[in-house]
Formats: sequence, structure tokens, C-alpha cells
Amino acid sequence: MMVSTTHFVNSLRVRPEIIRLASDQAPLVWTVRVQAAEVWDAVRIEATPDTRVCEVKQAAMALLLPDVEQIDSFLVKLHGAEVVNEAQSLQSAGARDASTLFVTGRRRRPVR
Repeated sequence: MMVSTTHFVNSLRVRPEIIRLASDQAPLVWTVRVQAAEVWDAVRIEATPDTRVCEVKQAAMALLLPDVEQIDSFLVKLHGAEVVNEAQSLQSAGARDASTLFVTGRRRRPVR
């Protein structure tokens, strides 16, 4: 089994736990960092390149934003651009091992 090595970027300001979406038999496992703007927090997720973006988003939001009922009211950004089709795989969306996905609300809230 080939498991990704720990990248420095994946250890920056993240919770200690790692969410594992990849099976133990997966031939290739990536560790991606998912950051939620609303809570200024991040989590690491182990997934395969074929894991869908929406699965990663749902797993991260369950931990970081557990009170949110409308998951579709949040979007995922990768490299500063919205991932429009969240049903595509991480690899198809342009992510790679050690990528950071940014989860934020679709509607911006005024800062007071």
C-alpha cells in the first residue's frame, strides 16, 4: 500500500485528527487540507484521487461546521476558483496530494 507522506502544508493550523475517506486497500492516498472560512479552522482528510469533491466537503463540514443544515449554501474553492462541479473527483478538479480546499458560504456576510 502506498500512502502519501506528510507535507508541511498539511500540518499548518489544522486540528489534530485526520478524517479518513480512503480504504486501507487504496493504492494511492492523498492528504488534502480543508479550511473553513467561517470558523477559521482546518482539517486534514485522507482520500484517493478518485474521491469526489462533494464527499470531501461533506466530511470536512461535518467536523468544522456541524450546525450547518444547508451544505449546498457553501462552495468549495481550489486555487482561488470555485469548483463548479463538486461531483467530480479531486484529481479531475485539479487537486493533488497536499492541496488545500477552501470551504466558504456562497453569500458573503457583512463584517461589522
